[in-house]
Amino acid sequence: MRFTEFLKSKGATAALFMGVFYTVCMLGIFLPGYTAIPGNIDQLPIAIINDDAGEVGAQIVESLEEQLPFEEIKTDLSNKAALTELEDNELALVIHIPETFSADLQNRDVSSSIDFTLNEAGATVVSSSMTQVIAQINAQLSTQFSQQTAQGILMNLNVPEGQAKEMTELIENSYVGNVVTINDMPDGMHNNMLPMFLTMSLYVGAMIAAMQLVGAFKANRGKATKTRLFIYVQLTAIFVGVIAGIASAGIAFGINDLSGDVFFPIWGQQILNYWVCFNFTAIVVFLMGEAGMLLNIPILLVQTLANGATIPREMMYAPYEWASHITPMYYSVQAYFANIFGSTSASPYIVGLAIVGVVAMLINGVIVWIFHKPLEVVDTTELAKV
Repeated sequence: MRFTEFLKSKGATAALFMGVFYTVCMLGIFLPGYTAIPGNIDQLPIAIINDDAGEVGAQIVESLEEQLPFEEIKTDLSNKAALTELEDNELALVIHIPETFSADLQNRDVSSSIDFTLNEAGATVVSSSMTQVIAQINAQLSTQFSQQTAQGILMNLNVPEGQAKEMTELIENSYVGNVVTINDMPDGMHNNMLPMFLTMSLYVGAMIAAMQLVGAFKANRGKATKTRLFIYVQLTAIFVGVIAGIASAGIAFGINDLSGDVFFPIWGQQILNYWVCFNFTAIVVFLMGEAGMLLNIPILLVQTLANGATIPREMMYAPYEWASHITPMYYSVQAYFANIFGSTSASPYIVGLAIVGVVAMLINGVIVWIFHKPLEVVDTTELAKV
């Protein structure tokens, strides 16, 4: 056999196709998706709360609204309401100007401060970007207020040397930015990426299982009704989810420093994850057979961007944002952020995940009912006796 003949064989042509197909898929999905960083930073919503009884707070709000790049800056919330929205990742940053800010600027005994609060239990790009924004705002305000303080002090030129030193310290400490982090995440990328890795570990397994269990469904046609086989497939997916769920939860607890009271919630969500991901990925397999894997891989790649672990919904381009609403990984990842690192309820995300699973299972049931014709059931136990 010549090399050219080997290249024309089924295996070689399939390898060539898959090599080109998945290269195009991965680069075509990842590279455009990640151009949202930092290009879409302006889509993140923030809040500026001015409780200052003096005039300086209003001036700062006006200045920040003009200079900050964000398209949505809420100024009509109370500090409590803003912090609640921040907890739920509906805001990326809360800037709070306290009631005594103007008065503190004129008081030589205290430093004036503004509170900057961010939430680490969310997409990694949000906390890192907001940290940079806070640093820039603080540097600008510190320079501004130091200059103002200096102007007031230098109006009196003939001051003793000791007093001059004291005034210099006053200038340097006239403003201090107070950065507050809620839901502080432990150091290490293995913590930041844990919600995504927990979800993806079972998603990939469920995707492969979809091909195997649908194959088992087809292979056993004629041994039981298609309704019974479909139920068997669902029960098997749940059983595998129980085993794979406890294995994945155990590994996570062995590597990450997690609180013991989240073990069973993680295990329970992993069981749900597996069942939902199985039904979601089984749709194209029930329709197309093994060829359905050609679609399942690109769908998985889209979800690695659309799951919100790195980029929040507000920054995603439209196709990725749409995918986040109808695919399982977004709901799972956000539920883990809330459950493991946050203090807000994970229930809305768990409900969203369950809805995706139920809808996917119903679609699979319709596909089986319409496209998989019933076969006459042969009693294999009687045949065995003969």
